[in-house]
Amino acid sequence: MPILFNALAYILPRLTLHAEMISNPLRIPVGNCTVSDQDLRDLEAKIEAAKARSAPAKPHQEEHYSQAQLAWRMVIELVAGLGIGFGIGYGLDVLFGTLPIFMVLFVMLGLAAGVKTMLRSAQEIQSKKMAQEASRNAPLGDDKNEGA
Repeated sequence: MPILFNALAYILPRLTLHAEMISNPLRIPVGNCTVSDQDLRDLEAKIEAAKARSAPAKPHQEEHYSQAQLAWRMVIELVAGLGIGFGIGYGLDVLFGTLPIFMVLFVMLGLAAGVKTMLRSAQEIQSKKMAQEASRNAPLGDDKNEGA
């Protein structure tokens, strides 16, 4: 008999919750309290407002390259040149049986190619920055020396 009372004590409160949900579908029982649809909409509006306040001015993807990214790009270009030169030189040395000669030669050529690529990247970055500065500092058509 006590098992039956325990089962009823467990089931009856849940039946009243289901009856309340059927009679008032706009109120959702959550624990010991109920939440209406309007409350949920208000909460969503507050969350969106908080997200809008804390969001950065522009997304990270739209930002230009940072200095660290540019430095890593140059380092990778240099190391890639060295690695390719080492691979070609070592391969030729193994193929011809002359172990250090071609490896040293192509490592030097790879270093030169890596430095040249690095300098070309630096010039490209510098020209982009100069163009940005020129467009930012350019007059808006009020140039007094225009007719001279």
